[in-house]
Parts: sequence; structure tokens; C-alpha cells
Amino acid sequence: MTEEKSPWVGDQVYDADAGREGVISDVKNGTYVLREVDSWARTWTAPSAEKLTVTVPRTERIKRERET
Repeated sequence: MTEEKSPWVGDQVYDADAGREGVISDVKNGTYVLREVDSWARTWTAPSAEKLTVTVPRTERIKRERET
């Protein structure tokens, strides 16, 4: 059995409420601030991690960026 970690800053996640993927850019008072995957232009918030599913962990995102 694997233990799931809560999503955190830098993780790419799927937001089930918003129906889209984003990257967590900040957490303020328990509210997650997400931005579009390929842009900083649009952001939205998620009131908790309950509906967020990590699709690409921060370490993997960094590794991929360095390889390109």
C-alpha cells in the first residue's frame, strides 16, 4: 500500500472542481492558488486539497524542464 502525499507548491495537479490541470503556485490560509500549466497569466483557487490529484510531482516537473 502506498501513502498519498498532499499536493504542494510546484506540483502539477488535476482540479476536479475546475475540470482542468494546473500547477500549485501558492497556499494561503489553506486555499490553494493554481496557475495554468503553460502560463502564469490565469490563476484560480481551490479551497482545499480534497479535489486535487497530483498528476506530475514537482521533482518530476523540474527534471522534465531541465531535459528540454
